[in-house]
Amino acid sequence: MRILALDVGDKTIGIAVCDELKLTAQGVEVIRRTSPTKDFIRLNELITMYQVGLVVIGLPKNMNGTIGPRGEIVKEFANTLVQTIPNVEITFWDERLSTVAAEKSLIAADVSRAKRRQVIDKMAAVFILQGYLDSLPRGS
Repeated sequence: MRILALDVGDKTIGIAVCDELKLTAQGVEVIRRTSPTKDFIRLNELITMYQVGLVVIGLPKNMNGTIGPRGEIVKEFANTLVQTIPNVEITFWDERLSTVAAEKSLIAADVSRAKRRQVIDKMAAVFILQGYLDSLPRGS
């Protein structure tokens, strides 16, 4: 089973998925949020398409480690996800500075400002998922 990562925002949801060996994260798409129903329908399609067993959701924390209003919104989203798509497990990953890292990476790759806006959430999801994957113990 693969792992899917979400960078949940007010207007978009960045999506990344890992390879079958759970070594690398690849960006999949950015969902432009129009309604919760459509958001969860698309997420269910992606979970089915990629045979996902775990969804890693980026949890925005304050720099002191506490969970603020944005983090509470993400937790509510996660609760709705579990109720809507009950056959998938979720976990949270500290996403502090993931968007900043994604932005720096895109700037270093000389991606235009307009193009960065289109892919920043997907790249943030990649950073979230890669961080999670790198934390997994590797068997011999």
